[in-house]
Amino acid sequence: MVNGKGSMEKSNLDRFLHCTTPVVPPQFLPKGEISRSLNGLWHHAWEREKVEFFRLSDLWDCYDEWSAYGATVPIHLSNGESLVQYYVPYLSAIQIFTSHSSLIRLREESEDGESDGRCPFSDSSSDESVSEEGLENNLLLNDPLGYRYLHYFDISSPYTRVPLMDKINELAQRYPGLMTLRSVDLSPASWMSVAWYPIYHIPMGRTIKDLSTCFLTYHTLSSSFQDMEPEENGGDRERMRKEGEDITLPPFGMATYKMQGNVWLSHDHDDQERLVSLYSVADSWLKQLRVQHHDFNYFCTMSMTYRG
Repeated sequence: MVNGKGSMEKSNLDRFLHCTTPVVPPQFLPKGEISRSLNGLWHHAWEREKVEFFRLSDLWDCYDEWSAYGATVPIHLSNGESLVQYYVPYLSAIQIFTSHSSLIRLREESEDGESDGRCPFSDSSSDESVSEEGLENNLLLNDPLGYRYLHYFDISSPYTRVPLMDKINELAQRYPGLMTLRSVDLSPASWMSVAWYPIYHIPMGRTIKDLSTCFLTYHTLSSSFQDMEPEENGGDRERMRKEGEDITLPPFGMATYKMQGNVWLSHDHDDQERLVSLYSVADSWLKQLRVQHHDFNYFCTMSMTYRG
């Protein structure tokens, strides 16, 4: 990868982003379905013969092995040694906004499969704090964001959480759309955040302080942004995706803590500038949606405390 300085060498931050970015296979929406499947406020693809999208179920498949064994991240140290760090993903937050027609369809599917009588269209903050809203309240949210289907923010301790795939399977019992929705069904305001915590590194036996760094990444879930992808997860240039290429979902925002920079950032890279930019975008995104993201606030507080 060519970085902003023209070097071919990757930094460990590059390697982390590369190894933890989900890649999903593209699906195609025939032209005959475009007019009735796409919301004109969210997608401008009327002139195309077909539209690419991905299924949320394919996205979760990317996290299956990572949730079970950890994502493998190769780390190159300044003394020339190398090791492998393993990171486990946890679902930190997710908001899904969809169209009226999709929401009605999801309600009908949920009612067909509901046996406990609980409303599947709820506002979940965490396992410890759950408040439920009926579909009628969700239908009142008729604005450019779309109709809210799922709002989940985990406020529990990191030590009590289950890996991302386990949480998705748990939520899918009440929100079956997590397995059936497509990116073209979702408004541009649909997103998720993944918390990455280190578990161990190989070879073991060495204590490297900066390998305790934790990451919080933000990813879009809508097709509205998938045509433009930052080159190689954070490069300066952008390019148009070619039809049929796998769809990558690199983070549009990020926060970290326990990062001193000695291991992750390269002096020959624009890593520090990129981190500041990713943090700023995440902060702006949350403010634009007017939500308080517990993990983001925690990461920021811990980051300042750690540096102090």
